[in-house]
Amino acid sequence: MIRPQFKVVSARVAEPRRFIQVLAGPRQVGKTTLVRQVLEHVSEPFHYASADEPVINTTVWLSQQWEVARLKAAQHGAAVLVLDEIQKIPRWSTQVKQLWDEDTNRGNQVKVVLLGSAPLLLKSGVGESLAGRFELITLAHWSWPEMREAFGLTLEQYIYYGGYPGAASLLDDHQRWAAYIREALMETAISRDILLMSRVDKPALLRRLFHLGCEYSGQILSYQKMTGQLQDAGNTTTLAHYLELLAGAGMLTGLPKYSGTRIRQRASSPKLQVLNTALLAALSMQDLTGALMNRDYWGRIVESAIGAHLLNSSAGQGIEVSYWREGNLEVDFVLQRGEQLVAIEVKSNRRRDALPGLAAFSKLYPRARTLLAGGQGISLQDFLEMPASTLF
Repeated sequence: MIRPQFKVVSARVAEPRRFIQVLAGPRQVGKTTLVRQVLEHVSEPFHYASADEPVINTTVWLSQQWEVARLKAAQHGAAVLVLDEIQKIPRWSTQVKQLWDEDTNRGNQVKVVLLGSAPLLLKSGVGESLAGRFELITLAHWSWPEMREAFGLTLEQYIYYGGYPGAASLLDDHQRWAAYIREALMETAISRDILLMSRVDKPALLRRLFHLGCEYSGQILSYQKMTGQLQDAGNTTTLAHYLELLAGAGMLTGLPKYSGTRIRQRASSPKLQVLNTALLAALSMQDLTGALMNRDYWGRIVESAIGAHLLNSSAGQGIEVSYWREGNLEVDFVLQRGEQLVAIEVKSNRRRDALPGLAAFSKLYPRARTLLAGGQGISLQDFLEMPASTLF
């Protein structure tokens, strides 16, 4: 299957050289596959190289790959250069800026596409040196329509197993699937996309925080309670920083509380949220059948699936995702784009429960749109087919 982003990447690579195209997203969502598909459709010659090998860690390697593309551009008038796992090169953004500016001054037609597995780290490098020279294309976890079309997943399978295309062939063997998610995705992302790329003074604490976040996905947990659960002397600033690193790797985030002011948002207890429900399910002792039979557990997975969908489909859309709570009243998710607000409550069954949280939020913010996902509202199937931008 060709993801919808194919047309975007293909058009930008094919157009006259104007910006560096930066394709960023979590591990194993198909960045390399997508670009290889695009390269089959471009008319110019191309050069692809990956910095994923342990021995490749210098800007000299980067310059060598750039020179290959320059030679092809000199021969054919233009060429495409694709550098994968670029964030693994120390000071890569400074070197890219120098080479890009040299080509700009000389009129070299080298079209550059950069790929990276850790969005937070990649954005940091881009922002430091490449301001005004790049366009960021965000590739998120696979959506329900994508997994259904490509692999025939049912709604329940997608809610439970999430959107990792590489693991779809293992769904008939739960233990093998779970082992793949834990070893090939979780541990690889933590060890290679976080620990090797950022300063982490307490790697064991970061790992325990990730496991805690998966266990409590969909729940609000103060940093003080996290510290107690983790049995570590780490302070709240450390935990908040580690949550940011996990979010940057596309694994786990902490949603802020919506209050209309960013100061209170940042000081609030986060609502833990996995960015792919596969991470939650792979650490569970229950398979899909057992999860469906456990009503409370299934409800938590459904809410996590909706939260992951909202976050992934909001990427690059200027949409902020948060939650709201005052006393015992709560709204599962609040979307904000400019002055527009959407409040969303999630129900995993068709019971006619009252929705006091939505009513109270609507009273405080009368211009907000209120939606119910599941239950007597929008069906879960339909909701998971709607990008967050269409809800406003």
